[in-house]
Amino acid sequence: MLVSFSVENWMSFRDRVTFSMVASRERQHAERVSMVSRYKTRILPIAAIYGGNASGKTNLFKALRFAKRMVLKGTQPDSLIEAEPFRLDTDSSSKPSRFVFELLINEDIYKLSFSVTWKAVLEEKLALLTSAGEKVLYDRRDGKPNFEKSLAKDEFLKFAFQGTRDNQLFLTNSVFQNADHFRPVYNWFKNNLELVAPDSRFEPFEQFLDKNNPLYSTMNEMLPRLDTGIAHIDGLDIPIENIPIPDSVLTSLHEDVKEGKTVRLKNIPINESFVLTRKNGQLNAKALVAYHRKSDGTEAPFEIREEADGTQRLIDLLPAFLDLTSPNSERVYIIDEFDRSLHTLLTRNLLEAYLAACSPETRSQLLLTTHDVLLMDQQLLRRDEMWVTERDDTGASSLISFAEYKDIRYDKDVRKSYLQGRLGGIPRIFVGNILER
Repeated sequence: MLVSFSVENWMSFRDRVTFSMVASRERQHAERVSMVSRYKTRILPIAAIYGGNASGKTNLFKALRFAKRMVLKGTQPDSLIEAEPFRLDTDSSSKPSRFVFELLINEDIYKLSFSVTWKAVLEEKLALLTSAGEKVLYDRRDGKPNFEKSLAKDEFLKFAFQGTRDNQLFLTNSVFQNADHFRPVYNWFKNNLELVAPDSRFEPFEQFLDKNNPLYSTMNEMLPRLDTGIAHIDGLDIPIENIPIPDSVLTSLHEDVKEGKTVRLKNIPINESFVLTRKNGQLNAKALVAYHRKSDGTEAPFEIREEADGTQRLIDLLPAFLDLTSPNSERVYIIDEFDRSLHTLLTRNLLEAYLAACSPETRSQLLLTTHDVLLMDQQLLRRDEMWVTERDDTGASSLISFAEYKDIRYDKDVRKSYLQGRLGGIPRIFVGNILER
């Protein structure tokens, strides 16, 4: 689980802001809040971030995406780090961007922090939080490591550090060198953190083509009940010669796709994805299609790209919600523009279904950015689960939780206060006809 995340000097976040999933003393919806007994800490299962256009919501999402990419892939030897410091004053552009994570992994809380410029990692520290404070596993400063006492005796770990480039995280390189000391943290970014952008397409779509996969039957049970007009989804065999790909790529596929191997084909001229397999020496292609019922009772296939934007978005997001509500799930989904192309009643229904499955034992989380104020309802979300981003006159973004407003009672209509501008995070529109010339 994500316990907290801080970012400083990243895009519109000039000053340090902290996004915390630690529950406040609020009692509302307490039955669904995760309990971590070892730390006597309660962690929220959900958070919704509001704010006007260009207020910083997506920049927070991009900060998480950058950090994930930095941990998992690092930077090429001669490449610059893709840092994005605040650019609207003369000082910040030359200062480092800083990121701090507190992560619950196997009931332990780790704290990972690092600061970077375009050229180098200036600082990096990993600590294990205990009842006595921080147990620092390593602290990298001025190009030198300071290891925890037991780790300082590990010669291979020292060797791995010596091979860490200035523009690379030691955490990343240690895993690349097959040192397992810090692999749980690396694996959290790899396996637990899922980032869904507004234009993301559902990645493991080939699961929809496998009738033995639980996702196949569950999706086909749910889609007809969500007013999509879809009777079911399935794979449709497509002649390989009908796929618009260059002859050179096709020749390569014939050579590379071995018997029994499956390859996903993406980024072709049409907005569609295919699965290629070789069976009995024959190269076969399947595309995901949606079947709609005709008036005579038969079904007509439609390519996914022919479906409404809202239906495509639902097909993208529904697997995430099925994952979130599955037993023992530990995924953290962060969805930017959650309500994009979706009806407000549908988005609320999805959130209610997830929250109904949450309990003190839950270890999955959902974080979302949204403009849908109908979700800003204390019957649905706690005050500490609702946040706003706001951009000031200097262009710098801030981030605040509704729990920080002392005058918001548990029975207050926060939507009304928000739209009246009393909580910040709404567009500042000049009076008058904005379309006048």
